[in-house]
Amino acid sequence: MAKKFICILDYGSGNVRSVHNVLKHLGYNAVVSNTKDNIKKCSHLILPGVGSFGASMRKIENTIPFDCLEEQVLKNAKPFLGICVGMQVLGDVGFEFEECKGFGWIQGSVEKLIVSDSTLPHIGWNDIIIKKDNPIFRNLKEFRDFYFVNSYHLKVNNPEYVLASSDYEGLFNSIVSKDNIFGFQFHPEKSQKAGQLLLNNFIHLT
Repeated sequence: MAKKFICILDYGSGNVRSVHNVLKHLGYNAVVSNTKDNIKKCSHLILPGVGSFGASMRKIENTIPFDCLEEQVLKNAKPFLGICVGMQVLGDVGFEFEECKGFGWIQGSVEKLIVSDSTLPHIGWNDIIIKKDNPIFRNLKEFRDFYFVNSYHLKVNNPEYVLASSDYEGLFNSIVSKDNIFGFQFHPEKSQKAGQLLLNNFIHLT
């Protein structure tokens, strides 16, 4: 896909405008849309997320044509990026306030961070520890600090899906990937130069 056209999915609980503004700043053609037409004709898909797992899944089910989205991501292999809760819903199940089924695209469960001396949610800047080489890290160099807001994290069944971890009284997965599907636990749209680099790299995956 030579021409980049990014569809930012909006279920009413994500920083969609912030993501849109960053992509525009980087010079990309991006639209905030849940229409089947835009999902089908875009080159890349991004799902930002804020809020609890169960509430997010219900809103996604009510606002996004999931069958169309799944066809474009799983069958047509369009690059997909989930941000924060948008990463967590990639898993099989979440346990935030209630047990709730996720997308099941990356096998694993969403569980609460275990802390004793630190507060939840985990808010602020934290660095990433790269576990595997991947084009998503191109030109990252010293830019390793990202902005987090999370109390839960996605525990994947297969460690091969973990690209990077972060430490908050123990390691948790901060970047996951399976084929064309990526998830960032942090907010790249709030992470200045480092976040812009990762978003740019994601858009250049194809």
